[in-house]
Amino acid sequence: MVNQNIFTLKIGGQAGQGIKSAGLMLAKVATRSGYYTYTYTEYPSLIRGGHNVMQINVSSEEVTAPSKKTDFLIALNQQTINLHSGELIAGSGVLFDSEKSFDIAKVEKGVNLYPVPLSKFANSAGGGELLSNTVALGAATAILDGNLSMLKNLINEEFANKDPKVATMNQQAAEAGFNFAQENFAENFKKTLTPIENNIPKMVVNGNDAVALGAIAAGLQFAAIYPMSPISNILHVLASYQEKYGYVYKQPEDEISAINMAIGASFAGVRSMTATSGGGFCLMTEAYGLSGMTETPIVIVLGMRPGPATGFPTWSEQGDLRFVLHAHQGDFPRIVLAPGDAKEAFDLTMQAFNLADKYQTPVVLLIDKNICEDDQSFPVFNISSYETSRGKFSSQNLPDYKRFSLEDSGISMRTIPGTGNFFVANSDEHDEQGLSNEEAANRNSQMKKRMNKLTTCTKEDMKSPQLFGPPDADITIVSWGNNKGSILQAMKQYNNVNFLHITWLNPFPAEAIKNILTKAKHIIDVECNFSGQMAGLIREKTGIEITDKLLKYDGRPIFPEEIAEKINSTIK
Repeated sequence: MVNQNIFTLKIGGQAGQGIKSAGLMLAKVATRSGYYTYTYTEYPSLIRGGHNVMQINVSSEEVTAPSKKTDFLIALNQQTINLHSGELIAGSGVLFDSEKSFDIAKVEKGVNLYPVPLSKFANSAGGGELLSNTVALGAATAILDGNLSMLKNLINEEFANKDPKVATMNQQAAEAGFNFAQENFAENFKKTLTPIENNIPKMVVNGNDAVALGAIAAGLQFAAIYPMSPISNILHVLASYQEKYGYVYKQPEDEISAINMAIGASFAGVRSMTATSGGGFCLMTEAYGLSGMTETPIVIVLGMRPGPATGFPTWSEQGDLRFVLHAHQGDFPRIVLAPGDAKEAFDLTMQAFNLADKYQTPVVLLIDKNICEDDQSFPVFNISSYETSRGKFSSQNLPDYKRFSLEDSGISMRTIPGTGNFFVANSDEHDEQGLSNEEAANRNSQMKKRMNKLTTCTKEDMKSPQLFGPPDADITIVSWGNNKGSILQAMKQYNNVNFLHITWLNPFPAEAIKNILTKAKHIIDVECNFSGQMAGLIREKTGIEITDKLLKYDGRPIFPEEIAEKINSTIK
């Protein structure tokens, strides 16, 4: 049974009922109580309204993925019961508002019921029914043997920048729910939130937070981002800290402006980035090639969601791999990295800035919606080993300067305007000075010079993919991105399965992958797209064709239970 040591809470209700904030607060209570957590949120592609739900997985061991089951359901409306009662297992629990006419006929026998007068206590606290989620938080904390003081401290932190009355009302609401549950439900349901000893300081963070923090840690100086799900929270974090850390965040009128502003800032010598999703990247592709031709470093974050066109705006997919690898006309060097969780997103964001500067070319961080928005508890990120490297960069006056000088490595000396080093930044093919030149010999030499950057990167910086599990296994799973967490979660019950996790997509570690897969007994490709884009890339680069695939493209993550089902059917 997958996730047997993981307790799954779920809170659901109408948009506007504070589902995300309440769920995140529960995750933080669990984390501060010594546990590991993982959250997963679903919400519809609507400007307003619709059903929102957030799942919080809690465990004394590291938890890296969502779950298909629910152990404790907090229902703030009837729709939550209707949609999620089928996920409840024997011995689970449901908390709902006893002041409203909830129909619980769909709830199976053997499920514990916890009716709490949520709206009554919310109104008594002075905040109206908007505080029902906070009352539910207090009641759930008591039922699960959590610490009320810890919850009240979190409420103080959450509303620190608002009128003190707001925090007071929420604290009163939480306490009312907590006291009611203690008085009316004599025994704790399951002591899931009982504080335990855990000396590892942890933080609750999602991929958007991690990218923003990684950029700041890497010495970001300029960011231009137009909001678009699922990367919008990157700009929220960056906007909040720009005065403290001394960089400029600019929200432009569209994605075309965003990438061109970032390229312009980089041309002037500062570390710059932009972020978008697939639809926004469509608009950025012309400037994507401009960065490659003018050899101007830039970091681009692409948060994938399902297409084509508007597709599923608030759901997840891994359908943009081929797009990023081949966007824009012609050939130019591009580096593409794909983290598998928020911690990797943090580390690879920092690395992306160094790579962009070193190779003077665009670096794309390819993440999916689930990485962007799923919160997970990690040990506090450590940046002590990170060193900022600007590559071949000079602000001094250089004699006989040639911006695009032919170098075996593909990397010329880079400088900035105002240093006395005169050159032309030209989007046409150009010579070493930057002057337009359409001679065949010049075209060949400049093209080879630019593309040699990938050869250098392969030798000096590209990392081999990580192999989790035993080297000699009966089944080898190949995947990338957010599937990492579900695969690792499922693998805990097997000793004959390993997992090849690929984070470098261009340049591609073909030799290392080929060495591992040629020794594999049976290979399963796991991806969240229709066509198996990673499997196709592996076939193109190594000649190895993976015929057994687990593909999912309904916008939902691949759950650990689905990985286990695939492994079991393969073994049989």
